[in-house]
Amino acid sequence: MNTIVDSFEKIKLKISSLKPIKPVNIIAVSKTFTLDHINPLVNHGHLHFGENKVQEAIAKWSNLKKENQNLKLHMIGKLQTNKVKFAVKIFDFIHSVDNLKLAKKIKSEQDKINRNLKLFIQVNIGNEKQKNGILETELDDFYHQITKDLKLDVIGLMCIPPINDASGKYFKTMKQLNQKFNFHKLSMGMSSDYLNAIKFGSTHVRIGTKIFGIRD
Repeated sequence: MNTIVDSFEKIKLKISSLKPIKPVNIIAVSKTFTLDHINPLVNHGHLHFGENKVQEAIAKWSNLKKENQNLKLHMIGKLQTNKVKFAVKIFDFIHSVDNLKLAKKIKSEQDKINRNLKLFIQVNIGNEKQKNGILETELDDFYHQITKDLKLDVIGLMCIPPINDASGKYFKTMKQLNQKFNFHKLSMGMSSDYLNAIKFGSTHVRIGTKIFGIRD
């Protein structure tokens, strides 16, 4: 078996051993990896992949998505407003909605082409100055603005916890916030902490190096 497919199957086994209450969606984070790395997993039947740069996603995925209509592409990086019109054409999910200007642009551009992307609100759960995301104290207002006023299809929250701190306490807070807004999807957990994230109800884990190996 291809080592990438083998790694992917091992992750699936580890996840199933946790017996999660909700199905867990593995987003194979393919950013910086070439189609040589990605194709074995596509051919294996996996459908959900993550990229963090719009131009790279277009170059790599445009033909693949034409050939396979079931493939779903997740924008997991910071999305600049000037890239939104390109992003809404290639992506199916955006995990990094973190300001009103961006939300309005997504609404405007997807309406033009009659698409309805599924969105996650990125929460800056550790109040870190260098990180993007809505602060917990501003989440209520932002939620109402983009779901009630803009009527965007927000399906859950997303976070990247502080790197040098135990992730569990942040995952616990995220789980509580997600329940408060009655969301059924939750995007948290990466290669280093995805199993812990699932214990706190994550439904979308973003895994790159554990599947594809170390990036150059």
